[in-house]
Amino acid sequence: MDLGTANTLIYLKGEGMVFNEPTVVAYDTKTMEVMAVGSEAKSYLGRTPLNIKVVRPLATGAIEDFEITQAMIREFLSRVQKMGRLLKPKAVVCVPAGITQVEEQAVVKAASEAGIGKLYIIEEPIAAAIGVGLDIDKNRGQMVVNIGGGITDIAVLTLSSVAYSKTIRVGGDSMTKALMDYLLQTYAMQVGENSAEQCKIASGSLVNGALVSQTLSGKDAASSIPRKLVMEPEEIMGAINEPVQTIIEAICEALEQIPPDLVTDIAEDGIHLTGGGALLRGLDSVIEKRTRIHCNLPTDPLTTVIQGTGKALDNIKFYKKVFV
Repeated sequence: MDLGTANTLIYLKGEGMVFNEPTVVAYDTKTMEVMAVGSEAKSYLGRTPLNIKVVRPLATGAIEDFEITQAMIREFLSRVQKMGRLLKPKAVVCVPAGITQVEEQAVVKAASEAGIGKLYIIEEPIAAAIGVGLDIDKNRGQMVVNIGGGITDIAVLTLSSVAYSKTIRVGGDSMTKALMDYLLQTYAMQVGENSAEQCKIASGSLVNGALVSQTLSGKDAASSIPRKLVMEPEEIMGAINEPVQTIIEAICEALEQIPPDLVTDIAEDGIHLTGGGALLRGLDSVIEKRTRIHCNLPTDPLTTVIQGTGKALDNIKFYKKVFV
């Protein structure tokens, strides 16, 4: 299970990836009853009555609401397998490289109380490296940059271990929020999170290309009158630039911190970009321009971590030494 800030993905042994839903829960604040999870709950954003609250229980990669997270995991698991027919199933869960002991214990407790029996934990950069097919046993530096919804993990691996890691609380959600803030500050216009995210996905780019303009619907911040605004790709590029630069600076810092031999290895093999945030058009080109190191982008970076987690699940004995 890849329990991410933005999306939760589940891999079932023998079947592959069987589940991919937003990590979102809608619940009744009076009864604490969970009303919806995943895509359905995300569709509630901005459209709920006073007694219904929509939350992302994992903020920046850490569990913020234990009870809601537990209920969400239980619901997600019930969708992919009949829990009543399995007694305490075995599972592998991936976590950010910079997770604290308290955060790790929260993940273990939530998974255990949701019905998981034996639990293995693997760090996301290692899972991502396995997912893209790297030989993590090699005595060679390999850099993985996993850009998720709430966090970005930057890690350098060698000999099946992490030689350097840094987790920054910046990711795809930060870009969406930057776009929302830009609209408010520049045009005094408020838009919903889903609308801003769709705009970012459709026309977000860091390089000039053949992308089309996007029409955003929202309301005037002062008068609350409905408004529409057309944004050009170049303007969207400028709006999301700050979080992008934060990620790039963190990559450069990693290269500064590690020994020269590891940098040489990375320069020869390239930087491996994974996670949904890696789908931002032109991000690889911008990183290459700054670092002068080629970036490798897998076919489906969003599922790289869960594919690596699945491989570890299928070969637990082989990957035993990489589990936390």
